[in-house]
Amino acid sequence: MRLFWHRRDLRVADNRGLAAAAEATADGDAVVPVFVFDEDVLDHAASPRVRFMLDALAELRADYRERGSDLVAARGDPAEVLPRLAAAHDADAVVWNEDYSGLARERDARVRMALDDAGVARETYHDAVHHEPGTITTNDGDPYSVFTYFGRKWHDRAKADPFDAPAPTDLVDIEDVDAGELPSIADLGFAEPTADVQSAGTAAARDRLAAFHEDAVYRYDEDRDYPAKGATSRLSTDLKWGTIGVREVYAATEEAMSEAEAMADDDGVAAAEHDAVASVEEFRSQLAWREFYTQVLWANPEVVTENYKEYERPIEWRDGHEAMDHLEAWKDGETGYPIVDAGMRQLREEAYMHNRVRMIVASFLTKDLLVDWRHGYEHFKRHLADHDTANDNGGWQWAASTGTDAQPYFRIFNPMTQGERYDPDAEYIAEYVPELSGVSPENVHSWHELSVGRRRQLAPKYPDPVVDHSEMRERALSMYKRARGEDEEEASAD
Repeated sequence: MRLFWHRRDLRVADNRGLAAAAEATADGDAVVPVFVFDEDVLDHAASPRVRFMLDALAELRADYRERGSDLVAARGDPAEVLPRLAAAHDADAVVWNEDYSGLARERDARVRMALDDAGVARETYHDAVHHEPGTITTNDGDPYSVFTYFGRKWHDRAKADPFDAPAPTDLVDIEDVDAGELPSIADLGFAEPTADVQSAGTAAARDRLAAFHEDAVYRYDEDRDYPAKGATSRLSTDLKWGTIGVREVYAATEEAMSEAEAMADDDGVAAAEHDAVASVEEFRSQLAWREFYTQVLWANPEVVTENYKEYERPIEWRDGHEAMDHLEAWKDGETGYPIVDAGMRQLREEAYMHNRVRMIVASFLTKDLLVDWRHGYEHFKRHLADHDTANDNGGWQWAASTGTDAQPYFRIFNPMTQGERYDPDAEYIAEYVPELSGVSPENVHSWHELSVGRRRQLAPKYPDPVVDHSEMRERALSMYKRARGEDEEEASAD
């Protein structure tokens, strides 16, 4: 017997470690699928993610039962639970897929030692990424700190095909295991999230991928930054929890690329110049970004709490009472900047936020409110169903000009310009900020310029701007200059 330990790979198909465990089973042996509710991991969790995880586990168990097997559910320290389960099932090995955060790597080191002490073999595989961290490096063998060069090599390297699901005969018979009950969210110490978390499981993930493949992937390059256009895949939570495999997603892009090239041929345009081809390539680049940030976290686990980029002096983030009041207004979607508030309310309602808007709200917190990016990261961690340590940390440090490949400190998003550019008709804003639903887009995007009386007339329940963007932009430039040890620096706005 061999145990397969599910973690962030809650699926049966295109699961590299599971496929390897099944392939290695001898005649008469089988794979026992296991999930352990780890208290240390739960201490870092939040209700939207726990809700999605439990729903995904229920779907995973149903998938195993359809194959005549079952998912064993246990709770406790994996370093204690896994040796015990291995002994109970007379298993000679435990197999799992690697995770790359500092917390996960510390846990896995303890599990390895415990299994060694118990005389149980262990095997691990790289499944959540196409290319193992540390294999795409500079010519000197160092991890990349700039995406462009990493991305080129990532695109050039061959990608594995999806792995087959194990045959039912390779899985433990349902009659031979005591699977235990899956706990409720209350059993795990969490309340039901107030957000409407999207459906979980491989079938739901495949539905999202199919819908994206049918339409939005061919206009992704042009429309992905416009939140009202619905041009994103919405696969981020599925990729975070592994309810769909990265190879399966990439295989879908290969099919899409073939169709895009056929479109180009039909239009009499060179493939390299066709919008549909460019869109598929851009979506692939987003997959590469995920792996870039995974590599950054793997090589620098301290970035979860520390700036990646060093400044000569500490950045003087605001932290007084007024700053904390502004932070709360940002969290509540009550800043008086419509595109920012729409994003924060989408987060609260859906445990999700459109990617362009994530950049806008992060820039606003760090460059307009001058509040430490760590506050924003922690808020996202509590409210996003798709929270991924590597990606969220990378995104926040990019916005704060403290990370790898970060935007220059003097590139400061103008929230009004961003709203007008990416939500010109204020459709997205009206959906999440109903107080402004009857206000013309022109007035929505110039809310900061309207008189107080005019604002009260148009939307009496929507707040005035909490800060003046122009004033805070100058303060941000001065703050970063001091951190850099510079007196003057030419600056520009975006």
